[in-house]
Amino acid sequence: MSRREDNMSLEKLSQNYLEILTNLGEQPERDGLKGTPLRAAKAMQFLCRGYDQSLEEIVNGALFESDNDEMVIVKDIELYSLCEHHMLPFIGKAHVAYIPTGKVIGLSKIARIVDMFASRLQIQENLTRQIAEALQQVTDAAGVAVVIEAKHMCMMMRGVEKQNSSMHSSVMLGAFRQSVNTRQEFLQLIGRS
Repeated sequence: MSRREDNMSLEKLSQNYLEILTNLGEQPERDGLKGTPLRAAKAMQFLCRGYDQSLEEIVNGALFESDNDEMVIVKDIELYSLCEHHMLPFIGKAHVAYIPTGKVIGLSKIARIVDMFASRLQIQENLTRQIAEALQQVTDAAGVAVVIEAKHMCMMMRGVEKQNSSMHSSVMLGAFRQSVNTRQEFLQLIGRS
């Protein structure tokens, strides 16, 4: 997207927030709300920046030859996303593992893959699968496992208003799906056995 298109999009989004405030019965010109439509538009663009990213640019060639064929795990990757049903945040952490087959991926790239997919309107179930399939695609691993634990504001702030609830989702591909022992080792290492 060009800078001009980006500015036009920001302007339209800002106008939408102005209308939202007005439709809520607010007075957007009052002191506390001056500039809020633009700030909200910029925040939403930032929170949804994953739409402008691709797996190729995130990984950026950071795959390295390796003889390692043992499980690699990155635990407790913080994630922040927006529920596509209510556009309210869900916040949590991802645990990601893979079994290399000749290539390992740069460590930070795993967290960046999580961020890219989390920075889109999502449901947790799809987010979990997208992360697993992307890592599988990039590394051609013998197996990939992803577990996400998150608290959903759409369930905590509205609706049933359950503040102590959390959602856990998992996707197991390849060796993690086929081998109970491999899956158990992963779950034990992330403290979920």
